[in-house]
Amino acid sequence: MGHPFLERLAAELASAGIATLRYQFPYMEERRRVPDKPELLAATVAAAVGLAAETASELPLLAGGKSMGGRMTSQAAAENLLGPVKGLVFFGFPLHPPNRPNIKRAEHLEKVSMPMLFLQGTRDTLADLTLLRPVCQKLGTRATLHIIPEADHSFHVLKKSGQTDAEVMTQLARTTAAWANGLKD
Repeated sequence: MGHPFLERLAAELASAGIATLRYQFPYMEERRRVPDKPELLAATVAAAVGLAAETASELPLLAGGKSMGGRMTSQAAAENLLGPVKGLVFFGFPLHPPNRPNIKRAEHLEKVSMPMLFLQGTRDTLADLTLLRPVCQKLGTRATLHIIPEADHSFHVLKKSGQTDAEVMTQLARTTAAWANGLKD
């Protein structure tokens, strides 16, 4: 949760009017390399959502995360563990292992009934856009795909993109805020 990307993103989201609650999975807290079982990861997401709902009950609640955090959030949503959450935001959804394209990691998304925002870079080796676009199309109006040209999985951009990493972070936050403001109650 202290990763520089997440710290910068939280600051940008705050500038866009979105408060964040960051947390860590148990394996990260214990400095283990191997992730916990999916059930524990989903339960951790659910606990964090519960804390957010309790702490800021007057605010509309979104859930999501970066990479695996987002995927575990979507799995918790597919299991109906997220209570009052109005939408999911994925900052680099990890559709497949690096350079091993497939859509198995997206199968559970059909069970997610709430709106989802996918923010993806064109150079993300964990989400081949030729596979992610049809996944989002299949989800219909529940899915919004926002593409960041020349961005990788960490949203670093090439100079030829004409943007800086800082500008991309601002774009991520503003896109999230605009999408969230468009959600129906």
